[in-house]
Amino acid sequence: MMHQMRAEYGADGEAGGVRLWHMVRGGQSEAMCGRELDPGAPVREAVDWGKTPELCCHTCGAYFLREQPYLAAEHS
Repeated sequence: MMHQMRAEYGADGEAGGVRLWHMVRGGQSEAMCGRELDPGAPVREAVDWGKTPELCCHTCGAYFLREQPYLAAEHS
């Protein structure tokens, strides 16, 4: 299953920038934690998880780790 990160905007919407990153399955707009996100919000590749200046959703991260295998060769 393909995953990608999708942004959640803050109280000021798009103008206020990204508040938090969530993980979604495929191109969905519902985060793995259940939050409904703006379908037009920015997306990033799953490999960027934890590498953004903004925080990432802890719950999404936990679900994502349970669906992805750990491949030691990818983590040098």
